[in-house]
Amino acid sequence: MPAEEPGLPEESWRWTEPTWRGHVDAVRAGRRLVPDRWPGGARAAVVLSFDSDHETIPLRDGETSPGRLAQGEYGARVGAPRILRLLAHHGVPATFFMPAVSALLHPEEARAYTEDGHELAVHGWIHERNMLLGREDERELTARALDTLDALTGRRPVGIRTPSWDFSGSTLATMLDLGFRYDSSLMADDEPYEIVAGGRPTGLVEIPVDWIRDDAPYFTMDRYGAVRPYSRPRDVGEIWRDEFDAAYREGGVFQLTLHPHVIGHRSRLVVLRELLDHITAHHDVWFATHAQLADTARTVLDGTAGTRPAPSERTP
Repeated sequence: MPAEEPGLPEESWRWTEPTWRGHVDAVRAGRRLVPDRWPGGARAAVVLSFDSDHETIPLRDGETSPGRLAQGEYGARVGAPRILRLLAHHGVPATFFMPAVSALLHPEEARAYTEDGHELAVHGWIHERNMLLGREDERELTARALDTLDALTGRRPVGIRTPSWDFSGSTLATMLDLGFRYDSSLMADDEPYEIVAGGRPTGLVEIPVDWIRDDAPYFTMDRYGAVRPYSRPRDVGEIWRDEFDAAYREGGVFQLTLHPHVIGHRSRLVVLRELLDHITAHHDVWFATHAQLADTARTVLDGTAGTRPAPSERTP
């Protein structure tokens, strides 16, 4: 159908160069923020994160059946306690990105994260799809989530991960306006970088994620749809181990995103246990929260730390 018909979007092949460049340059990766040495002289950095979504996934979609809600409740009732015990056993800090509704449903869990020395960060209000929200609604929900986590724990979060792992046209402005120090939603690098908007540095640190380093794509189950777990847990563990080994060789960052209601099952948690056994066998690894990594990355922005070349620039 011709693009000139009323109500139809213009096909991208009709865009002028300023149009397609404008879309690409709206949010872009800027300077890579990797210091020449990690704290304590460590060779590599490891940042573990857990998205404590719990019941908010079905609630977001208006699904209120006990069966669907129970799948999320598993994360709070069983998965999160197991994860906290495992992290304590290894003495490893982590960052928990928690929708505010999850925190209100499980306030003791939210407080346990910070009391155990972990970081609690923003992950939306009810795991809303921020890409579908208007500017005012997105800002109001993000601000409400920020205030809720602050009120529950007495510690104001400094980081955010968008529930959709994506930005709307107003997401970045909302983050900057609310004073976040870092985001962890985008995928333009393996290493932390500064977000650039319209060609201008923003000062906001990005700690990139990727679906490769996320448990949900491998293990998600939808009874009424075509989504089925298709990977053996140990096969996934091998992928994550290879990701860490490569980051260690390059002196970079290994970042992992997990969900208590997904990884918290017995046959899957053993994979995380084996991965931590492997990583902690390396004595020159710095385990950090996302906030700690962002602070270290910021020393590069501030000019108080030297930087190492990207892998492609190094001598083999």
